[in-house]
Amino acid sequence: MRVSDDPAGDVARSLAVRLRAAIRRRGSASLAVSGGSTAPSMLAALVHEDLDWNRLTTWQVDERVAPDGHADRNASQLWFLPSRTELMPVAGDDLAMAATRYADSLPDRFDAVHLGLGGDGHTASWPPAPHPDSVVVSSANDVAMVGDFNGRGRMTLTPAPINHARSRLILTAGKAKADMVRRWLDRDRSIPVSHVRRSSTTLFLDAAAASKLSL
Repeated sequence: MRVSDDPAGDVARSLAVRLRAAIRRRGSASLAVSGGSTAPSMLAALVHEDLDWNRLTTWQVDERVAPDGHADRNASQLWFLPSRTELMPVAGDDLAMAATRYADSLPDRFDAVHLGLGGDGHTASWPPAPHPDSVVVSSANDVAMVGDFNGRGRMTLTPAPINHARSRLILTAGKAKADMVRRWLDRDRSIPVSHVRRSSTTLFLDAAAASKLSL
């Protein structure tokens, strides 16, 4: 866990270290990024890092079901990344088939996954109970569909590919997240983020998000 005045910048720098190492070792790197309120500042910092962008491919952790180009789409946060970007196909009619195709496009193992943490304990687009699709955390598929969640249907990576990644970086900020941060660190199994593997996972917080912790 890291608490700082610039958690988004810290995540960007940590991602860059991991991605550079992957490129040195394997000739390419793979990254999955979440949407949400903290992602834009992290991505803005990441784009200034010294990376061989031609050797990096970026996938999405989750996406809202909306037409291409719609402001609600997490894809709108990714347009300026110099890497090759594989966007979730959420604008078609057969979303179940689209999820299967996206799963087939994933790398054998992500080098790094960026996640957020919602005030309700969700990460990726894994809704908390009693949402009818809260069972997505037990899905046998790598990519799944979720019904209306905070105003939109979602396509999301499931725990399997996220937990198989070489590293996971969770970024969250603000006092509204403080209770869920504490509950996750206390191993509260009732919240969706509890399904994220703890080993090789680093939590990046600002002081407000860490305000209910004993540091």
